[in-house]
Amino acid sequence: MSAPDLETSDIRTQHFRKTLGRIDIILLSISAIIAIDTIAAIAAGGGAEAFTWTLVIGVFFLFPYALVVAELGSTFHGEGGPFVWVRLAYGKLASAISTMFYWITNPLWMGGSLVFVAALTWDTYISPLPSGSAGDYVFKMVFIWVAIATAIIGLQYGKHIVAAGGIVKVALLVIFVVTVGIYAVKYGVHGYAVGDFSPTVGGFLAVVPVILFAVVGFEAPNGAAEEMRDPQKDVPKAVASSGLISILCYLIPIFAILAVLPASKVQGASGLLDSFKEVFKVYGPAAGPLMWIAAVLFIFVVLTQASAWMIASDRVQAAAAADGAFFRYFGKFSPRLGTPVRMNLLSGIVATVFCIAATMLFSGSTATANIFNVVLIIAISTLLLSYLVIFPTVIKLRRAYPDVKRPFRIPGGTAGLWICTVVIYAWVVLGSWVAVFPGTLEKLLGVKYDFHEIWGVDQVTFEVFTIATLLVIAALAVVGYLWERRRGRDAGTEISDEELAVMVGD
Repeated sequence: MSAPDLETSDIRTQHFRKTLGRIDIILLSISAIIAIDTIAAIAAGGGAEAFTWTLVIGVFFLFPYALVVAELGSTFHGEGGPFVWVRLAYGKLASAISTMFYWITNPLWMGGSLVFVAALTWDTYISPLPSGSAGDYVFKMVFIWVAIATAIIGLQYGKHIVAAGGIVKVALLVIFVVTVGIYAVKYGVHGYAVGDFSPTVGGFLAVVPVILFAVVGFEAPNGAAEEMRDPQKDVPKAVASSGLISILCYLIPIFAILAVLPASKVQGASGLLDSFKEVFKVYGPAAGPLMWIAAVLFIFVVLTQASAWMIASDRVQAAAAADGAFFRYFGKFSPRLGTPVRMNLLSGIVATVFCIAATMLFSGSTATANIFNVVLIIAISTLLLSYLVIFPTVIKLRRAYPDVKRPFRIPGGTAGLWICTVVIYAWVVLGSWVAVFPGTLEKLLGVKYDFHEIWGVDQVTFEVFTIATLLVIAALAVVGYLWERRRGRDAGTEISDEELAVMVGD
């Protein structure tokens, strides 16, 4: 295929070890996609409807989303995955912004959410760990930097840790569901009535963003695409396997929580382990030790969940940096470890700063904590916003590179391609709007929505912080892009024949 030359990516000078087989990709996907910390939050946030809407999103979002990623990931498998797709489709500036939104979510999520979930679990079920204490800070720093170390040590080693986390995650959920069944036999069904599962507009708008955020991640392993042994064959099959396992690991536990546990026991803030504690009553005197073991395993699962996303998203951003869509300094992969160590360390620093700030603010006034919580939620929503650019690339690349061999194609021809893309794009538009501008659709549709009660701040304050956060993130991406462009190494916007051949594996 002929195309104009490009002064492009330093990543082409770097050697990658082929370490990811099909099982590795499946387990990495499971570790990323199944957000175990959100399962109870989904159940609590949407009530009985949460199950209904999770099922709907599984069918009408997760399935077409899987088809889109299967085509993109098996065809264009240069290191950096989503960055490569956007770079090929829309050029360097668009890829700089979308990749920044994709990456920044994860250190903020780890430093502002996952580490707090882990610390709370330790404090509640293992040993006292008062928030803001020296022990609390030590625990959180160890958590963050062990997760980062797992991403640094090399994929040939880190993949085993992440895989163990994925296996333990599924095992915990299986044990929970089995125990819920025993609980139902012993104590009866005390949860929601069948009629409560009927969908409503209010319930839909309440849970859509968090469910979408929870189920995305099929593309994550493609961040390490050039470290896969056979992405052409393995990506589609891994997407299918991990997708089926993941949706079952959401639907069955959510249904178990909602159908069996008393409604008063479903508390998203307390998390899934409170549900474990309730149902573990069936084990009598063994309940205490079993809860201790479950808590330890839960922390390990949350840790490896963070590691999985660090492994993936740091490579995506490093690929952008190597191409000059971000500061090239961060695009270097370690020759010995085969990992983007500088990018990993940057993620660790961002997560650490965010964690310390969050710990200090949450120990302060309620108003300050609420404001910080708003920024955290909006920062996490950046993942959904990045998909607004990533998803349409499947159509653009079909048109721009029609002769590139596609090991997997979305079935249904051009119509199937457009249907899948439009459907998942509509979901992400909706989820992004509800996350960034909550309460607006509810007001339009006549659904009751007490903004201050839900968020703890008024709507003007929320939107100021929302827009400011998104603008700062976008500005950082543009600054990195312009900095490298100014240095004179990135004048081109086209992809050369040689680079395209590497990206598609020809």
